[in-house]
Amino acid sequence: MPLEFLISALVTLAVVVDPVGLVPGFLSITHGLPRPAQRSVALRACLIAAAILAGSALAGDWLLRTLSITLPAFRIAGGLLLFSIASEMVFGVRIERQSRQAEEAVEERVRNIAAFPLAIPLMAGPGAITATVLLAGRSGGDPTMLALLFGVIALVMALCFAVFMLAARISGLLGTTGNTVLSRLLGVLLAALAVQYVIDGVRAALAS
Repeated sequence: MPLEFLISALVTLAVVVDPVGLVPGFLSITHGLPRPAQRSVALRACLIAAAILAGSALAGDWLLRTLSITLPAFRIAGGLLLFSIASEMVFGVRIERQSRQAEEAVEERVRNIAAFPLAIPLMAGPGAITATVLLAGRSGGDPTMLALLFGVIALVMALCFAVFMLAARISGLLGTTGNTVLSRLLGVLLAALAVQYVIDGVRAALAS
């Protein structure tokens, strides 16, 4: 069970956050910055996003109880939200939206581009937060599974940092076609995971 949870959490967060898909946005908002500044932005963004997702995992269930929202209802809503993100990835809308948000942030000269738009909403956006809360709910409060979830969050953020450091090289290696194909494949996988969340939520609601 812990191994299945670990694999599910890793695949879900890796697909939702989509480190490789963030490459165009990262290159856009850090364009013209020296290498040390790019490294600083990448590190701060990853730390901020990790803190947001870890906080969602810890306080998400409490917030649901406070608002009298059942976990099955949140699973269904979360699954639908993840499916909408997956559809954007499949049809190429997400990358365009990410690039547009990044360009707008640069034009407005946002003081801390690591926090916005890189950490929020590109990395720790609604989809990633929803997925984290759902995964925390699946853990059932088991300390071992929660520890695994925190480890997965740290691993995904570390992967994001590595990708950001290799952003220019990866973008050139994959090319336009490679980036498009990869985004589509990840979108289909995320769509399947989203449908599974909805099915689990409906089953749990009917069982209760």
